[in-house]
Amino acid sequence: MFLKSTGVRPGLTLAAVAVVQFMVSLDLSVVNVGLPEIAGGLGFSAVNLAWVIHAYALTFGGLLLLGGKASDRYGRRRMLLLGLALFGLASLAGGFAQQPGHLVAARAVQGVGAATLAPAALALLTATFPSGRERVRAFGIWSATNAAGGAIGVLAGGLLTQYVSWRAVMFVNVPMVAIAALMVARIHDGRAGQPGQRGGRPDILGGLLATAGMTTLVFGVVRTDRHPWGSVTTLVTIAAAVLLLAGFVYVERTTRREPLLRLGLLANRSVSGANGFNLLVGAAMASSFYFMSLYLQEVLRHGPAASGLMFLPFALAVVVGSFVAIKLGYRFATRDLLVGGALLTAIGFGWFSLISTDGSFLANVLGPSIFVGTGFGLCLAPLVSTATGGVAPEEAGTASGLLNSSRQIGASLGLAALGTVAHDRTGELGTVGALNDGYALALRLCAALLLVGVVIVLAVLRRTRPTTPVSAPDSAPASATVSESA
Repeated sequence: MFLKSTGVRPGLTLAAVAVVQFMVSLDLSVVNVGLPEIAGGLGFSAVNLAWVIHAYALTFGGLLLLGGKASDRYGRRRMLLLGLALFGLASLAGGFAQQPGHLVAARAVQGVGAATLAPAALALLTATFPSGRERVRAFGIWSATNAAGGAIGVLAGGLLTQYVSWRAVMFVNVPMVAIAALMVARIHDGRAGQPGQRGGRPDILGGLLATAGMTTLVFGVVRTDRHPWGSVTTLVTIAAAVLLLAGFVYVERTTRREPLLRLGLLANRSVSGANGFNLLVGAAMASSFYFMSLYLQEVLRHGPAASGLMFLPFALAVVVGSFVAIKLGYRFATRDLLVGGALLTAIGFGWFSLISTDGSFLANVLGPSIFVGTGFGLCLAPLVSTATGGVAPEEAGTASGLLNSSRQIGASLGLAALGTVAHDRTGELGTVGALNDGYALALRLCAALLLVGVVIVLAVLRRTRPTTPVSAPDSAPASATVSESA
């Protein structure tokens, strides 16, 4: 009744958001599998190759808060279309790259586009499905398409890289951008243009400080491949990032303008707990994809297409876990699903860490892939629902941007930190055995990160009743899944 009265088309909105998330997820995985061929095609050094990932993560993670605030202020549909345009043009430019710097620059602009569209899409989904069974189902479908994008991405990345060209992994985004834009253009954003939506003047200084602080932090960590943790360069860079972020907090506490992030939002235990957990999950998942891709291609000597096929069970298990989460979401509290999913994922990472130089797909990849994929799938929808539950409609974009930001910052920091650890274990030898030992250590640390995540969930999040099938009235909180008073 509520959705019909506002002109919102929930089915089309869900479909459009699913396509957007599918595209973003596919882009992450399709590039990972093609990294070795990209290095050979453009002449990347072993150290600089990681910047194909870092350039995207820097701008994506650094601008997400700004993107979330912009979607609340200027309209989710408008920001979605802007983000899609940036993402599509950058993908096209990346496919035509002739030098390493060209591709890195294109990936950075892709990150800007993703930071614009990702929080807008998630905020639109949150507003369209505020509570009840429809919310559980919508977030379950969203998480399943997220996983499907990863599944098809690893497969398509391997096939395109081996049988067409690494450039195809960039071009593949362009038709999806066009399809998503056509769907988004038909969506009515119920909040766009409402009186008072824009409130006071925007907090430009806060936006600059937050973006500069997060970008500097990630930059300082990813540069540890050249400058050790104890070096003056690294310490000064991280200290500068801390000062910038401290300045951001001060500005948000004292500004008379409309704050970029209302600090009271972080006092919500659902928001803070979910984002803390999400930071660790992002670090573990991004690192595991990276190291397993290198293990399959550099240690076991499989080609890109074969490696993509070997990732498929993992991604399909995420899809299965996502649909299982829909069924269990009606019976179990979100905290229980997060704990169960994280423990399954940690077990899978521990199993992954048993890799060896004479390993095989059946012995070292298939079993742990099923554990990690299913566990991660169980976490996805409950995590998003928790992080955006109980948040006022005018802050949905900010909460969504914060959640995406914690995932991306976690991915960047985790990949950089664990990459340094793996490189230190490998040393300068570069032998197959040394590479295997470095990757195995990094995967053990991924398991440890998930266990720390379980501690955060148990300590911060409250155990709530599962979502009821009754839709909330117009004035009800944004979610019945998570309640601070339960």
